Amino acid sequence: MSLINTQVKPFKATAYHNGKFIDLSEESLKGKWSVFVFYPADFTFVCPTELEDLADNHAAFQALGVDVYGISTDTHFAHKAWHDTSEAIKKVQYPLIGDPTGLLSRNFEVMIEEEGLALRGTFVINPEGQIKVMEVHDNGIGRDASELLRKVRAAKYVAEHPGQVCPAKWTEGAATLTPSLDLVGKI
Repeated sequence: MSLINTQVKPFKATAYHNGKFIDLSEESLKGKWSVFVFYPADFTFVCPTELEDLADNHAAFQALGVDVYGISTDTHFAHKAWHDTSEAIKKVQYPLIGDPTGLLSRNFEVMIEEEGLALRGTFVINPEGQIKVMEVHDNGIGRDASELLRKVRAAKYVAEHPGQVCPAKWTEGAATLTPSLDLVGKI
């Protein structure tokens, strides 16, 4: 069964955000678009490149009204230590959620049980708390924030324009499609 269009399951977690520890839950997501970016661990190799890329694009997410959250099975204390020591992670202005019990990683089906780490999972969540986009892949493959931005824009467009769909490589302002019998076999 896919997580697409399912509700985010209840959770309580602590995050490191802008020099403070903050408490979050599924209720914290309501009313805004959110992006959850799971990654294996702090103090690693690919992870800081991804989080720095997200940090470099954070203003674009904010301009869209989208909250970004980085999540690993590390504690919020480890997130603070990483933030204090890594030049790449010092750029991060979005919350880094600690998931030491693995509850969030299991809820989003990205937990590698035998390692106690999360896969690289990306989830776009609508203001009602439903998962609209999910991508999960091997931990050796880094993600691209600009592609995630494109997917967020497409998810928002489809939500705001019922009956419209975004074709491959759709970008904001490009033509969309209205599924109908008239299009069958003509694309």
